[in-house]
Amino acid sequence: MLIKERRLGNGWRKKEKVQKLVFILIGLIPAFGGYVLFTLYPNLLSVYYSLLDWNGINAKRFVGLQNFIYMFQDTYVWRALWHNLIYMITIPPLVILISLLLAYLLTSKNYKGNSIFKVIFFFPNVLSTVAISLLWAFIYDGTFGLLNAGLKIIGVDIGNFYWLGEKSTAIWATIPPSVWGMVGFYFVIFMNAMTTIPKSLYEAATLEGANHMNKLFQITIPLIMPIIRVAALFLMLGVFKGFENIMILTNGGPSGSTDVIGLYMFNIAFGGGSQSYGYASAIGMLLFVVMVGAKLIIDKFTANRSAEF
Repeated sequence: MLIKERRLGNGWRKKEKVQKLVFILIGLIPAFGGYVLFTLYPNLLSVYYSLLDWNGINAKRFVGLQNFIYMFQDTYVWRALWHNLIYMITIPPLVILISLLLAYLLTSKNYKGNSIFKVIFFFPNVLSTVAISLLWAFIYDGTFGLLNAGLKIIGVDIGNFYWLGEKSTAIWATIPPSVWGMVGFYFVIFMNAMTTIPKSLYEAATLEGANHMNKLFQITIPLIMPIIRVAALFLMLGVFKGFENIMILTNGGPSGSTDVIGLYMFNIAFGGGSQSYGYASAIGMLLFVVMVGAKLIIDKFTANRSAEF
């Protein structure tokens, strides 16, 4: 009788393990299949295309590394990468700094309108990139723009100056829309991280005479540094990959003064004139190498230290 019960118990355990395995496979296969089909396979296909001379219609012609040789001689590629570098050293620091300050203000001070401020700060993140870009294009408009009107009110009359139409100002004018559209998301992340810090740490710092700047830079930021590190990584990779707002605001103009590597690659693959999927794929490989390098730089200079409290 005992042997029979043990056999039944072992059979039940095996059946339970099989059911768990089937459940796990049912949950993983669709997600993994989607990743392979829509992410891994296209990326591997891009490596193959980068070795071809192909416009998507005519017969493919194998050219080896010729696309890469031409890419390193293409001055437009390096100009676009320079603009990406400008965005990388301006947008992520501004987004992180503004998000940290806003999150700290709402978590450290009990304002009456805290819930309203949260909605206001997060609101730009609800809007699409197209809506944000069109809104800021109207702000920068030379004839009816809010920026020129606001400057005129305070006594600075610059006439019908088109901020997105001048080489000297176009690239700098595209930075505020990106920052404004990203702050809300990272504000929520930082604010949630700050709420996990024990209040006793701030109370002890207050008794020792610390002001808000001391608390922010000596308590808050060190304790949430792993989260800031991940945020910086996502921001840097997003700046290198993204080009939608640039396309809508300036389409890389005037005279290529705001062109970025993602937009340049997109125009080569799908823009007017002669398309070249092979050359665009080669630029995509360069973009992949640059993003991996950016990841390694972040890992090098922002040590992954976990703070305890």
